[in-house]
Amino acid sequence: MDKFINLAEDKQTQIIDGALAAFSANGYKKTSVSDIAAAAGISKAMVFHYFGTKKDLYLYLIDFGSGIIIEAIQEKFDRSITDFFDRIRMATAIKIAAMERHPAILSFFTSVFFESDREVKQEIKAKLASGEGFRNKLALEGMDVSKFKDGVDPKMVMKLLVRYSEGFVNELPGTAVIDPAVIAEEFEACIVMLRNNLYKEEHLI
Repeated sequence: MDKFINLAEDKQTQIIDGALAAFSANGYKKTSVSDIAAAAGISKAMVFHYFGTKKDLYLYLIDFGSGIIIEAIQEKFDRSITDFFDRIRMATAIKIAAMERHPAILSFFTSVFFESDREVKQEIKAKLASGEGFRNKLALEGMDVSKFKDGVDPKMVMKLLVRYSEGFVNELPGTAVIDPAVIAEEFEACIVMLRNNLYKEEHLI
């Protein structure tokens, strides 16, 4: 991996974007090293030279994409905002801005979520579990629970939003390039609906 990291930034971006697009289109199992090389504009030999194996590259891309999002959130997330839905909005906007640097990254993560190949399934499960902990801490730690109606569990609301997002992307064609802005628009409508039904009347806008 050191050989890849020592490349010029624009060359790294070219390879990363190509690999993200290749895996997004076909998933882990059906994507060949030849597919990756062609999309990245390098030879098969250089794929192995930089990453070792297809699996190593795939797992690297998951960590790379997660790192971009986490870094952006840590830098820009305003923890003084204690409203649950405002936090969700803010985190979503930060994620979208971060992902715009790599057009295929959302499509890639969608394919990762639904990947079932046994060669990578356990690693994916572990990485997704780690991400869930970070997401819940971000949304719930220091959040003002008093705005919710009695009996509403914010953790369950968070799970509902996650399940909604999963269902939305699952309905998209497998080869679609997902536009984060489209998801954000529908996600906002969902947030407004939940807020209007789950918050006490005095906290509605």
